[in-house]
Amino acid sequence: MSPMSTFEEVFSSRGRSRIIAILAKVGELNVSEISRRARLNHSTVKEHLKFLKEVNLVEEKVFGRIRIYRFRSETVYGRAIKNLVELWDSDI
Repeated sequence: MSPMSTFEEVFSSRGRSRIIAILAKVGELNVSEISRRARLNHSTVKEHLKFLKEVNLVEEKVFGRIRIYRFRSETVYGRAIKNLVELWDSDI
């Protein structure tokens, strides 16, 4: 991921933020399940996932027609975001 402009782009959308939080908590899901949990339509989720793949926060795994999206918590930015999500959801 590149500098600050990407940070702003990553978190510029409420829907994208929901998707990030869901995947950071769960790890990996298919588009339909992400859509259901985020309460967003399928095409919107696909567009957000495309962007998140481009900035290296999400990885796509393809099994025939099934696509699974995995949050990349092994990256520096992924770990930081996962920690933020966990901290935000804690009872501090």
